[in-house]
Amino acid sequence: MKRLTLSLSACALALAAGPAFSQEAGLAEHDYPRAEDGAALNAAIQAEEEELLWLEEVEGDEALAFARAMNERSLERLQSDPRYQTLYDEALEILESDDRIPFVSVRGGELWNFWRDANNTHGLWRKTTLDSYMTDAPEWDVVLDVDQLAEAEDRNWVWGGSSCLSPDYRHCMITLSDGGSDASHRREFDMESRSFVEDGFVIPETKGSTAWIDADTLLIATALDEDEVTTSGYPFVVKRWTRGTDIADAEVVFSGEEANVGVWPARFEEADGTAWFLATQGVTFFESAYWLLPDDARGEPMAMPLPARVSPTALFEGQMVFRIEEEWTPEGGEETYPQGALLSFSIRDFAETGELPRIHTVFTPSERQSIGSTGANANHLFVVINDNVVGQLHAFDFTAEEGWTSRLVETPENTSVSISTVDDQSDIAFVTAQGYLTPQTLYSLEPGSLDLVEAKSIPENFSAEGLVVDQREAESADGTMIPYFVVYDPEAVAEGPRQTLLYAYGGFQVSLNPSYSGTMGKLWLENGGVYVLANIRGGGEFGPAWHQAGLTTNRQRIYDDLIAVAETLIEDGVTTSDRLGVMGGSNGGLLTGVMYTQRPDLFGAVITQVPLLDMMRYHTMLAGASWQAEYGFPDENPEEREFLRGISPVHNVDTDGEYPELFILTSTKDDRVHPAHARKMAYLLDALGHDMLYYENIAGGHSAAANLRESANRLALEYVFLMQRLADPHED
Repeated sequence: MKRLTLSLSACALALAAGPAFSQEAGLAEHDYPRAEDGAALNAAIQAEEEELLWLEEVEGDEALAFARAMNERSLERLQSDPRYQTLYDEALEILESDDRIPFVSVRGGELWNFWRDANNTHGLWRKTTLDSYMTDAPEWDVVLDVDQLAEAEDRNWVWGGSSCLSPDYRHCMITLSDGGSDASHRREFDMESRSFVEDGFVIPETKGSTAWIDADTLLIATALDEDEVTTSGYPFVVKRWTRGTDIADAEVVFSGEEANVGVWPARFEEADGTAWFLATQGVTFFESAYWLLPDDARGEPMAMPLPARVSPTALFEGQMVFRIEEEWTPEGGEETYPQGALLSFSIRDFAETGELPRIHTVFTPSERQSIGSTGANANHLFVVINDNVVGQLHAFDFTAEEGWTSRLVETPENTSVSISTVDDQSDIAFVTAQGYLTPQTLYSLEPGSLDLVEAKSIPENFSAEGLVVDQREAESADGTMIPYFVVYDPEAVAEGPRQTLLYAYGGFQVSLNPSYSGTMGKLWLENGGVYVLANIRGGGEFGPAWHQAGLTTNRQRIYDDLIAVAETLIEDGVTTSDRLGVMGGSNGGLLTGVMYTQRPDLFGAVITQVPLLDMMRYHTMLAGASWQAEYGFPDENPEEREFLRGISPVHNVDTDGEYPELFILTSTKDDRVHPAHARKMAYLLDALGHDMLYYENIAGGHSAAANLRESANRLALEYVFLMQRLADPHED
């Protein structure tokens, strides 16, 4: 590919030309600074002399005017396509279908669910009994209608969850965000009166979290006081707040540091109701310190002597279960535990002595295994162990004499398994199994036998006739074999290359396991497309080492992995470069942005959703500072800054380069990944005259959709774009 190398004379020319943009007349609602000279603008951006800061003003008049102008242009093209309405209707029917599985949590033997459909776009918080839930038509008792609440309060309320105090679960903290942002409102709800508590616990819009101590006391962490907020925008102080007192007078029980990512309180319960309180201090995104808050959070915090890269996952039989992300030899100990191992120790013994008790090994994964979801009910600790990206379910028991023992729970073959619901106060447990062509099914685990009993399943949302799933491997630049799944019709591919959508994420130890997507199947596979999911490095499919192989200045490995998969798909005749599209969101948006700038020759279309694209300033925008352990510290480490400059999509666009059309999607309300990333890339490409579509959802949060209709619209736009670029004959 061609890369643009700025010479000193080019920089001088850009400076001599003055500002790279000027205000031009236009529609009043679309007034924003228009670029006079795209090449000069690009030169200034690459020289880091132009940062387009006006696009970082989230609600700025000029920034929103630009977004609306781009939206108008994109929607005019995509929504006028005759396929748009069909795709929208099909997506909405699936998203709003009553045949979806109503997933539940358990409180006091009752099963709770939050449900959205065509008539309840904001949603219903409701409950039922276990016996009723196991029938084909459960009888739901609606406790809170969020649609009615949104209408009454004239707010675009998006449900953020609930936290209720055991054992009677009368006192609940409800989390609601206006438009889907991470910053949320938290209000106390009384289950007896089914109403918000007048003069109860109310926390105005902020990032943070809460945990109940008792009916009159909360542990809170909020970002309301700017002196208690980290550089990442999260709270670093945990307080004890007593009913009837002002939140400003809440007592500090633990304090981290401004340089931390954040601090959060947590409550763990044992089967007998014993509660333990912890403060999680996020030192970096991947390194944490855990503090026990004894005596109902009134005692002196006790630091748990655990490794920095560790994740507590469950409390079972008095054992605090945790996964280590690095090799660990406890201080004063003789045994070394391998990276990725699942371990435990007695929480009571630690509380009594303040010293690390005996460590027990729950499970140690092999090189091609990783620990998936974990959860405990009153009888067992359940652990999903992913073996070559396919999940297996194990049930573990613990005794002081024997330690941990386990048995394999039989689950459907060739599916992805996850723990859906467990109740630490009873024997209730649900798991799900699904595959690319296997609709999601929810199973109840029979107490004692642990046999699976089908509880719910979704119907086939698309025709899978003739389709197969292959798991294949591609060799990356350094020789590492990268697994990927291909969902396709062999007879169709045998006739010639097909339009193919390649999806990946590649970061933050997030694993992508086989899953059933009714919308992808209906809108893409049924229309003749091939779907590919790549398990590239940066994810957690093979444990912490798979993730850590691509951190900071090693991140090119992640991009090389995806390039290898794309090249292999073309070499094997599955597709051609002009019929291959790539899509990813958030960190995956950065991934696809890099594909766009590094290997535009490989793709006929690129979709980047709620992306990071300005890697010179990512750490200064919203939650960006919290991701420096993943990407690097551009203000502190020159080597990392140089690497980030080399991959930053906004800073690596060739003025005269040939690129596939790029579709950029973001959200004004996204307070995690700043919409300026997307805006800057769109503004630059528009100034250079490169093919680009841009859509900014004014309401949605990081999911880029605040309700199901907005989700259906986004899906229809994306698949129309892919069909136009990959399936339709066209001239470039």
